[in-house]
Amino acid sequence: MSKTPQHGMHLFFKRAFDLSVAGAALCASAPVMAATALAVRLSMGAPVLFRQARPGKHGKIFTALKFRTMRDAVGSDGVALPDEERLTAVGELLRKTSLDELPQLLNVVKGEMSLVGPRPLLVRYLERYSAEQARRHDVLPGITGWAQVHGRNATSWDDRFANDVWYVENWSLALDVKILAATVLTVVRREGISEEGAGVATMREFLG
Repeated sequence: MSKTPQHGMHLFFKRAFDLSVAGAALCASAPVMAATALAVRLSMGAPVLFRQARPGKHGKIFTALKFRTMRDAVGSDGVALPDEERLTAVGELLRKTSLDELPQLLNVVKGEMSLVGPRPLLVRYLERYSAEQARRHDVLPGITGWAQVHGRNATSWDDRFANDVWYVENWSLALDVKILAATVLTVVRREGISEEGAGVATMREFLG
């Protein structure tokens, strides 16, 4: 029988951990976020934040926040250019350093995300998951996760979802701390930012 250890007191302690760390991180990163917002505003104009509907725990839709990394550029046919052509120099730097993810600390404070969990993907993917893959939505999505420290966007979708489900089944606060520490190393090394050979800014679309 499938199960998740995130219930009762486990959820209480995880939430307390998320609130304390996210609150402290927001205060500590305020100058960096202000500088990042200014850089985005000067290089890409308004809006500074990118807002997109994403599925959270049990598939509940919420608005995920990120700093913008791409221009609103379209081709002669009026269709948006591919992501890699709209990605700006500032946006590329933000993705490499993961500074674009900082506004999601607000999603954590609001209880829509956790510091650690499966990354929130696109809403249209919900109907494409197998029953096993859909278990990634048994917990809150995270800013980082087990999949992010095991290849990030450079792994296959199958491996990524397998890592997400493994996290759901093996969660503990100690594991969250381990993942957060490993995330720092992943960001410093700039590993797995995009899928190799996919010709996309991050990872090709999941088609089921």
